[in-house]
Amino acid sequence: MMPQTMHGRKSVMSLTTALFAIVIFGSLPRAVLAQQAAAVLEKPAANYWVYVGAESADKMHRLRFGPSGFVVERTWEVGELPAEMEGPHGVQISKDGKNLFVTTGHGFPDGKLWIYQLGPDTLVAPGVLLGNFPASVDVTPDGKYALNSNFNLHGDMVPSSVSMVYVPTMTEVAHIVTCTMPHGSRITPDGLLHYTGCMMDDQLVEIDIAKKAVSRRFSVAKDKEGPLPVDGPPSLMLNMWIDGAKKVSKGVTSDPAQVGYEAMGKMNMPPQSCSPTWAQPSANGSKIYVACNKSDEIVEVDRATWQMTRKLKTGRGPYNLAVTPDGKLLISTLKAAASIEIYEIATGKILATIKNSTTLANGVTVSPDSRYAWVASEGVGAAPGKVDVYDLKAFVKVGSVDVGQQAGGIAFWKMEPAR
Repeated sequence: MMPQTMHGRKSVMSLTTALFAIVIFGSLPRAVLAQQAAAVLEKPAANYWVYVGAESADKMHRLRFGPSGFVVERTWEVGELPAEMEGPHGVQISKDGKNLFVTTGHGFPDGKLWIYQLGPDTLVAPGVLLGNFPASVDVTPDGKYALNSNFNLHGDMVPSSVSMVYVPTMTEVAHIVTCTMPHGSRITPDGLLHYTGCMMDDQLVEIDIAKKAVSRRFSVAKDKEGPLPVDGPPSLMLNMWIDGAKKVSKGVTSDPAQVGYEAMGKMNMPPQSCSPTWAQPSANGSKIYVACNKSDEIVEVDRATWQMTRKLKTGRGPYNLAVTPDGKLLISTLKAAASIEIYEIATGKILATIKNSTTLANGVTVSPDSRYAWVASEGVGAAPGKVDVYDLKAFVKVGSVDVGQQAGGIAFWKMEPAR
């Protein structure tokens, strides 16, 4: 793969663009509108750094946003197979800001988890082998464990797993079977629980990190939201797969998968009604937000009562989620609509819907001061991916840079006062 040099470009926000963006808030109080208008013209008082992966370019990028603009500060290649696209997919940074965690989704086709030392961006140790196509990754607050959802994109429609890696030795210490196609996942702020959405089972699955086991299940199927048995089969697909295995043992067939697919056809299984792509705890961990990519909703689940508390209607195709550290805002990328949507958590109202700079909105991350959000968009074909930065007070886009193709996983690193 030929190396690419990515150049950032500074963003210039015109007053006309700012005023046009504010028109959509006509129903808000005049004082709020004035505050937002003033915020548009403010330059950031600090420098902010984020890291983003470009899946189809096998590249990681370090980006800097601040008073002088928005630029790509550094680019390097990831993976170990020059002739194969390994695809950096999940991206996360340890709470102490020292290490960058990256999952590569392809390779054998099993993927790997890689750790880099932030700053010099050097590899800490060889990658550890995970399950098929590890997607999202998150790290416990103490930095000891990394949990990776094995999406199994290219495998059969059977329950997959979450790989739990002990970071100090880079050892997979648990391979927890959860559901079919686990995808976007996050750990609660207290580090006790891990949540993931299962795209093919319409489930939210909770893992007790200390016990290294599934602790609860929740149906997010439309109009069927509620707790599920934790000790039962994780999906109807698994039931059919088990039935196929029994028929293999009796000599009826040699292919359990074929039995399962035939059973699905005979049962006329309905399509997924939610297809959850992300599970995001609230800032204090009391609520879990689940992005229903198919039904254009976000389901809110109370962690204590394990009941749905409300639904938030969204634009087309909510994909990844993030919450502001102050607990006030929820941000969703709308992959199908190439946009982001910003919600006020207290009321559930949509405060803004803003178009991204290119198609297929993917990952989103937020600054610790709750002021800015960064969104990675994939682009199509050979077109570059892009990362946009949004002002969460003014609700406008204030910067954009080109990165490698199929930009996706993105994580915030640090902020420092501007000099």
